Amino acid sequence: MKFYLIAGERSGDLHGSNLIKQLKQREPAAQFRGFGGDYMRQAGMDEVVHYRELAFMGFAEVVANLRTISKKIKQCKRDILAYKPDVVILIDYAGFNMRIAKFATKHHIKVFWYISPKVWAWNQGRAFKLKANVDRMFAILPFEKEFFKKFSWDIDYVGNPVLDAIKSHQAGPGFKHDLNSNHDSKIIALLPGSRRQELKKIIPLMAGVASKLTEFQFVVAAVSNLSRDLYKDLQHLPNVKFVNDASYDLLSVADAAVVTSGTATLETALFRVPQVVVYKTSWLTYTIGKLVIKVPFISLVNLIANREVVKEMIQENATVEPVVAELTKIVKDDRYRTKMLADYDEIIRILDTGSASENTARLMLEYLKK
Repeated sequence: MKFYLIAGERSGDLHGSNLIKQLKQREPAAQFRGFGGDYMRQAGMDEVVHYRELAFMGFAEVVANLRTISKKIKQCKRDILAYKPDVVILIDYAGFNMRIAKFATKHHIKVFWYISPKVWAWNQGRAFKLKANVDRMFAILPFEKEFFKKFSWDIDYVGNPVLDAIKSHQAGPGFKHDLNSNHDSKIIALLPGSRRQELKKIIPLMAGVASKLTEFQFVVAAVSNLSRDLYKDLQHLPNVKFVNDASYDLLSVADAAVVTSGTATLETALFRVPQVVVYKTSWLTYTIGKLVIKVPFISLVNLIANREVVKEMIQENATVEPVVAELTKIVKDDRYRTKMLADYDEIIRILDTGSASENTARLMLEYLKK
């Protein structure tokens, strides 16, 4: 059995790798090829293109790189036809993958989608296009099953792979001791994201926060395949350290966190680390986003809880002083901190429905063998 997988960012790469491992357990002779990253390659996929060549964020950034994206889409289509897979498995990454879904369906290739695109957030009419071009959808957020019912589409909710990854994670011995030279200091994780566009906007803000709170030990979850120059505003601060590709190790020992909106907000909550969520983008991207986004929150934490669990500081509100105030509160106000942790526990209970990658692999193979 031949599988073609496409992931366009780091989190999709991680969850795609775990799915590959589960499929291989059930189908040892299975073959895997596609677009992804280091995790998927290490799991046994023949990598055609690394996701870092496709990691564009926001409306303005995507428009600026349309030529590159178009070339990669054409390359992907050619490769799929040459490979002749039994199924194409698309992992999140909606803009690119919706085009591939339509192409594969046109060529009578079965399409599975793991980690639903966030069509519930904006342009909800895309759900009709998904339904027309996807054989089975495997969603990881519980409210997505109800959302797609509005479009007369019964999808599979498989649990959340972020929770799977965190349950299986073990930090290296001595990690916390090595991080904190002053063992009385609180450790504050800085998670600026994994895209260049994110870092350019968020790193100056995080540097401003760290320079104000000198009593804390700040640790940056850096990404090794990004230029260290992107982190330059933080590098000269004496209370800031860096770890590469070790965000889970960092969250396992952190006392609080400043997190760029995205999957990392949920990861932080599942590690039970109190957080403040920040987000900044280009003026054009933000302006368009305000017009089209249909949900009241940007963080997965608040969306799953359906209420404000963590503070979201967005665009012009994402400035040093309010972030400093909120971070100080979640570290020093025991009642406030305890309430946030209790809300996290409720989210964990909602998501904990067994292993998402195991559930998805089992269902995929059942559908393929029918």
